Amino acid sequence: MLDKTLINPPSLAKPSGYSNGVLTSGGRLLALAGQTGMDATGQIAAPGDLVAQFTQALANHKAVLDEAGGAMTDIVKLTLFVTDKKTYRANLKPLGEAYRAFFGRYYPAMTLIEVKSLFDDAALVEVEGWAVLPEAGESETN
Repeated sequence: MLDKTLINPPSLAKPSGYSNGVLTSGGRLLALAGQTGMDATGQIAAPGDLVAQFTQALANHKAVLDEAGGAMTDIVKLTLFVTDKKTYRANLKPLGEAYRAFFGRYYPAMTLIEVKSLFDDAALVEVEGWAVLPEAGESETN
């Protein structure tokens, strides 16, 4: 049986939009490759639009999780790479709305890293992660 516990020690600042740790037992580990705003044609779907690219990256992860028999709330760790931290901060509200459309109020452990560029020059964000899926035929508990 998969058991997942969000870890947020009171000795740390209260997290907003992430958890400090996620403890799991049982389940299957799924590595999620970095996803950008690339659509099924291999093109960045919305050049210049951080929120749309973030939404597409999450939709790409959802497709991988669906194929593996999981759900977005099986993700235990996300790393976001952005090319412009100021643009990310300026778009926190719409980015949060896009995030909650996929995750609801579930927040895995997360890291944000500003990078000089990404593999595709039109990409503004790349999201990678780890998921722990229930064993085949089991449901998860939180």
